[in-house]
Amino acid sequence: MSREKLLSDVAGEVVVCTKCGLWRSRQNAVPGEGSARARVVFIGEAPGSSEDVEGRPFVGAAGKFLEALLSEIGLSREGVFICNIVKCRPPGNRVPKPLEVETCVPYLERQISIVKPEFLVTLGNCSTAYIFSRAHLPFFGITSVHGKFHEVFLDGVRLRVFSTFHPAAALYNVKYKDQIISDFGLLKKGLH
Repeated sequence: MSREKLLSDVAGEVVVCTKCGLWRSRQNAVPGEGSARARVVFIGEAPGSSEDVEGRPFVGAAGKFLEALLSEIGLSREGVFICNIVKCRPPGNRVPKPLEVETCVPYLERQISIVKPEFLVTLGNCSTAYIFSRAHLPFFGITSVHGKFHEVFLDGVRLRVFSTFHPAAALYNVKYKDQIISDFGLLKKGLH
């Protein structure tokens, strides 16, 4: 079975999922999108209001910023895979609860195993904390690990993890915007 078909199957499960309470308040689940053969998978926290309406990841203001960052480093939205730790919007854009993350991450893990990327780029605390815990790496917050590559093994597969702030943080604080731009410059060097 092709990677595209396998990813489509996961997406089909996500859009009808009722495994945690988030399905009650969602308009649309947001499985993720992009290339089934991407070298790079970008992982955010959870869908926001725009994503909930469209059923697509990173389509609001933070998504526009992410697309500009991708363009600056020679990548396109279609050439990478973009998803979130949690596939449904938490009410009021709150941080996903641990049980919601635990319930939803099997979808993410399947997506990663299907795409088989060389790089995982974690965007923000939530996705970085999860991937670091899976890789048995210490994590004390995004400010201590952003802009660095980490060689990890997830389920026996060697990957390089790169972490930066969530693009939404840049919308509220120019310091983070400058830092994300700088981090993407480092990411570009590491990808080539």
